[in-house]
Amino acid sequence: MNNEFSVFHWLVVLMILFVMMLPAARILRRTGHSAGWSIFVFVPVVNWILLWWFAFKSWPTDKTTEAK
Repeated sequence: MNNEFSVFHWLVVLMILFVMMLPAARILRRTGHSAGWSIFVFVPVVNWILLWWFAFKSWPTDKTTEAK
């Protein structure tokens, strides 16, 4: 049995990275945050903490605009 990964395995890993990081990066950019934070999608426990923090923090759309 060979203990090395084949090209197919690396393609699957890259596909998973793309499928998980791209939506996270786009959401973060739309909310004014750095897309670099999307790397935490793959860090166990930290991803849940950041998801909860992000869900309950104040968003720019939460601020009321003053009527003229």
